[in-house]
Amino acid sequence: MPELAHTLSRRRRQAGFTLVEALIVLAIIGLIMQLVGPRVMTYWADAKVKSAGVQAERLASALELFYLDAGRYPTAAEGLRALVEAPARVERWNGPYIKGNAIPLDPWGQPYIYRVSGPNGPIEVSFRHPDGKDAGERRRQASSPTQ
Repeated sequence: MPELAHTLSRRRRQAGFTLVEALIVLAIIGLIMQLVGPRVMTYWADAKVKSAGVQAERLASALELFYLDAGRYPTAAEGLRALVEAPARVERWNGPYIKGNAIPLDPWGQPYIYRVSGPNGPIEVSFRHPDGKDAGERRRQASSPTQ
């Protein structure tokens, strides 16, 4: 019987991890996170920008459908809201042109930027980056010659 008690107590001591083993595992996990974490955050930020660009393109496509039905683009005052609610002076509105009853926000929680030059366009749907510049402004700066 004493031999059985001795065997059970030895198994109890060997069943768990020691504090040193647990600290070593935590240190290894911390090192891995330091190496991988910044890369993952970069991918996440890039994914937000790409997602906003895709959504802006979808809104622009919906505006093209609005144009086909109404014969004009929404005015700046009507904005993107015209995709989910019929504007007052539009006779042939076959919307809503996007799912849901609300215009989606960009990944940073801001509304998309809609610009129209006239009833026949051109139009631009862009979004504001976290640094404060909108995507359309970035494209114009990139395409303009440097002085």
